[in-house]
Amino acid sequence: MYNLLVTSSNNAWENDNNGYTFDKSRFLEYTTDSVAARHKHLTSDVIEALKSYPTIFAYEGDEPVRIGYLTLVREQGRQIYIEFEFLGDVPPIPFDQIEPLRTSLDIRDWEMNRTHWAIKDDELLPRLAKKELIPAHCGEPKVKKSSVSTINKSLAAKRSLQGFIESVLGAQTEQGYEVFFRGHASKSFKLEPSVFRTNKQGDFLYRQEEQRLYQELLVANSDQFQNDSGTLDRLVRMQHYSLPTRLLDITTNPLIALFFACKEMQSEEGEVIVFNVKRDEIRYFDSDLTSCIANLARLTEADKRQIDFDKKDFNDQPAVQKLLDFIKQEKPHFRNEIKAEDLRRIICVKGKRNNNRITSQAGAFLLFGEDAIFDEETNHDIKFSRIRVGDKLRILRELDQLNINESTVFPNIENTAKYVAQKFKFSD
Repeated sequence: MYNLLVTSSNNAWENDNNGYTFDKSRFLEYTTDSVAARHKHLTSDVIEALKSYPTIFAYEGDEPVRIGYLTLVREQGRQIYIEFEFLGDVPPIPFDQIEPLRTSLDIRDWEMNRTHWAIKDDELLPRLAKKELIPAHCGEPKVKKSSVSTINKSLAAKRSLQGFIESVLGAQTEQGYEVFFRGHASKSFKLEPSVFRTNKQGDFLYRQEEQRLYQELLVANSDQFQNDSGTLDRLVRMQHYSLPTRLLDITTNPLIALFFACKEMQSEEGEVIVFNVKRDEIRYFDSDLTSCIANLARLTEADKRQIDFDKKDFNDQPAVQKLLDFIKQEKPHFRNEIKAEDLRRIICVKGKRNNNRITSQAGAFLLFGEDAIFDEETNHDIKFSRIRVGDKLRILRELDQLNINESTVFPNIENTAKYVAQKFKFSD
């Protein structure tokens, strides 16, 4: 194992006397699912493992890299603070000498153009020593294997509709909160919108092309969007037609969430996630904050990468000015001022129920800002818990008795016809 730390911050790795801070959203990017699962919770064991892995300290682009180890890893809210030291007898290594090793070290094509922290399942030091990029005596890592294991909270799965309803009704809702639900067919599914998803190797599937996805669907089907008054309305419609967006579907109806947890992957346990959201933090389709975050979808990846969220004159940046122009197209009254931290939030949004599916599913959404991730330990505006679900076929039969089925959840004549045909099909 080794750490790959990439930053766009000038002089971040010029000496090892200073610390550095990564946003949690960038931790474990370009990391395979199996490795990420073992390291996503920064327990004391995980931190010790991270400190034992040799580390490449790199800049975006093709600048020289340094080799060393982490000496301190500490969570600070939505950030991870690190301190580090370099191998004393290893000078900076020109990147063109690392380039031939990219495949063997699992460094992906786009990876060196994005600030992030990856963990790679490969032996860094022996490969560098073999190529004589570091002295031979540096070729032995501190540990051969990681002893980190996946955290698994053992909770009994609900195997009947009655058991599930008892869990929902038995949960206490804090005063001033509203409850929403989401169903996952597999416990391994992540709480992230489709445009942020990665493949098993950790590569983003759609993120770099978010703006292009948005524009292409508008161009190809402009008549479908002519009655939409803003970007959120368009994103909701795009989500309805399965385009990857920065929206995550949730519902106020726990039985709808249970249906989605059971409708696929019947041999595997699913789960229903229960969200408790502060009522004062719930936004509507026409709120200013909703418009700010939704219009991030109209910026190119290059624009979004140029935004410095710590810059004093945040709103004077060209990419932020472009975002302001998009916002004012739908909100002419909007002041030329965006709070940097607002663009990185996750907010609960009640959108217009402008199609039958959203109405039948009692739908709402979580809208994700830039680099926003769910953090169970530090997210206080949205708290959540999980209910494991098993014996899915039995639960689907019981839901059908309450008229929760493919026909009512997806209300169109094609789905109704399929449901009716299956229901009355002759069986031996």
